[in-house]
Amino acid sequence: MENKLTYKIMTAADYDELYALWNQVEQTKRALNPVDDSREGISRYIKRNPSTCFAALSDGKIVGAILTGHDGRRGIIHHLCVHPDFQRKGIAATLVSKAEEALKKEGIQKLFGLVFKDNDKANAFWEKQGYSLRTNLNYRNKSLNEAVPQGE
Repeated sequence: MENKLTYKIMTAADYDELYALWNQVEQTKRALNPVDDSREGISRYIKRNPSTCFAALSDGKIVGAILTGHDGRRGIIHHLCVHPDFQRKGIAATLVSKAEEALKKEGIQKLFGLVFKDNDKANAFWEKQGYSLRTNLNYRNKSLNEAVPQGE
């Protein structure tokens, strides 16, 4: 019998389970950096965005998560992740929907996320969710901390 999934707002106390989940998914693991995705970095992010980050649970254990936040103008999605054993069950779509609703309640009208170009599975998922590919912009990145990778 399959366990019933539940969803909750994530807190900083969820960090250990969240980090373990991220390390179960290769595409998410490759996106992590030692500063922003540290316990301190995620605690700071959740403190700044206390009602827009969600976890999916099975038997009380986190099997999916989404970090979303905003700057008062645009929302951004970070690290949508579902454990491989729980993929293709609608968890990611539910997490996205919950994040979108939470951002709408905070007055955010537009949001974006970053996906590796070679992650065909994720790019197809986001397209299915109604997220269009912007080809008229260049994403520029500058690291202010040498421990945070500059990117390719």
